[in-house]
Amino acid sequence: MTIEPVAVVPDAAAPAVPELPPKSTRRWTGKAITGQVLLYAMLSVLALIYIYPFLVQVATSFKSDAEATADPISLIPQTWTLAAYELLFTRSDFPLWSMNSAIVTIFVTLGRVFFVSLAGYALARLQFRGRALIFALVVGVMAVPGVVLLIPKFLVLNQLGLYDSYAGMILPLLVDAAGVFIMKNFFESIPVSIEEQARIDGAGPFRVFWSVVLPMARPALITIIILSFQGSWNELNHFIVSTQSPELTTLTKGVASLASGQLSQGNQFPIKLAAAAIMTIPVAVMFLVFQKRILNTAEGALKG
Repeated sequence: MTIEPVAVVPDAAAPAVPELPPKSTRRWTGKAITGQVLLYAMLSVLALIYIYPFLVQVATSFKSDAEATADPISLIPQTWTLAAYELLFTRSDFPLWSMNSAIVTIFVTLGRVFFVSLAGYALARLQFRGRALIFALVVGVMAVPGVVLLIPKFLVLNQLGLYDSYAGMILPLLVDAAGVFIMKNFFESIPVSIEEQARIDGAGPFRVFWSVVLPMARPALITIIILSFQGSWNELNHFIVSTQSPELTTLTKGVASLASGQLSQGNQFPIKLAAAAIMTIPVAVMFLVFQKRILNTAEGALKG
């Protein structure tokens, strides 16, 4: 008995499996390889130029005063010493300066995030007379150099009785024109339809802002947090005109005062650079933690 072959009829209902396109292999020519090598070499040189001062700063903080004077730009100290750090913490008010900077920075960061978010949402969503004029004034403030406002700040703080106090250090920094500009533009990228459902459920403007829109603005909020933290931590000009008591000295004022030679004789390069190196740690940590979330607009605008 012979078995005849049976023809297999393809199932019409079965989905056709698409054929994968052949993998393309990129062929590197000698000219392309040379271009890539030159590009990475140039980027490496630029990166080295950018970070070299910071490396010198850290290395000099571990040198003695004599070695820092004789060889100020070497990256490897001949004799490693913690004398600059010991002198900084035992014979100066560095811990007090750090505490004052931390207090001001925390209050300014939290307050600025809240107030610039409110102002940005009002300019982006609320309809009121003079809204365009107010936004134009906000943008105009961004063009005014900060040094021009130092004397008016001093006069206003002195007239209100806020001079030489924590309130005088914190209150003028709670609102930032650049932060309002960033938040307004981000809120405008969020679809209005997302807020309409909350209004139908009876939510008021502040409830819509706080419960619906603000959680979606996380990328912009993180950007404001980083900028506010960095700006208030490194602020100097405002603290010069708002305080005079040693008890209210911040890190920036204190480190600047080290240039007067108040701790010891010599140029004091290690002490100054040790203080500067410690000052950079909080800002660097803040940036490294949140750098991937800075102004990721798609993350906030598309989630709902």
